[in-house]
Amino acid sequence: MPDAIFTIRHIHAGALDIAYEEHGSAQGDPVVLLHGFPYDPRCFDEMAPMLAARGCRVIVPYLRGYGPTRFLSAEAVRSGQQAALAHDLRALMDALSIPCAGLMGYDWGGRAACIVAALWPERVRALVTGAGYNIQDIAASVKPLAPETEHRFWYQYYFHSARGRAGLEANRGELGKLLWRLWSPSWRFDEATYARSAASFDNPDFVEIVIHSYRHRFGYAPGDPALEEIERALARQSAIAAPTIALWGADDGVDPPPAVDQDARHFSGRYERRILAGIGHNIPQEAPHATVAALLELMDA
Repeated sequence: MPDAIFTIRHIHAGALDIAYEEHGSAQGDPVVLLHGFPYDPRCFDEMAPMLAARGCRVIVPYLRGYGPTRFLSAEAVRSGQQAALAHDLRALMDALSIPCAGLMGYDWGGRAACIVAALWPERVRALVTGAGYNIQDIAASVKPLAPETEHRFWYQYYFHSARGRAGLEANRGELGKLLWRLWSPSWRFDEATYARSAASFDNPDFVEIVIHSYRHRFGYAPGDPALEEIERALARQSAIAAPTIALWGADDGVDPPPAVDQDARHFSGRYERRILAGIGHNIPQEAPHATVAALLELMDA
């Protein structure tokens, strides 16, 4: 794919100066697209124009620790915990005067979208989430999983160590590329495609936020005290009422779809699980048409 044409804008939202890209009419139905780790807004380069052509106002932010997004204060906690991601999303919607939006996210972005849908349901018109219900159950993280599942999370356990932090600092580009290959084994991306996203990992807060994210979710790092109320609410594993389509990549190398849908109990409104053949973890970039179709189906209902 040739380089996409986009303009990066900035807005102060919560603790951040959030960089984001906007497509379509400012009067269109708002949609927010949220990337994961280790990705960036380039994963939505095919989706965003399609949604804009359908009349949507499309907002694609760089998450904390990625690209040009920066903290407003040197003293701010560089947290990567799930509550921080959701807080950032709600703050961005407030700053842009978006009372309610369609959300699509996967990985970290899917977690932010699911949390806002669960805790502030009035803010979410429709939800398309990669790999289902993404809200972490931190209290249950001490329970070992089956070895077949555990081995796919090696990078998380690596980040729990000083060696892992040093490895991410020194080798973030090669590590990210390895994860892309392992997680999307059927996707034949080229070097230029990866390089466009990897540029966002040069953010000065990237390493600290990534390390904190993967330590906090296992209880190995304290959270930001300012976000404790949100974390307590998340411990209840609240249901999501927004109409939802959960997309799973059949070839996902880190979070493959379980044979039995274990997430349905977390959704109280319309809910459907769709498994995408030949698709890995990076759902919007690997299957942009299917992802757009799911979001528009919910938005048009």
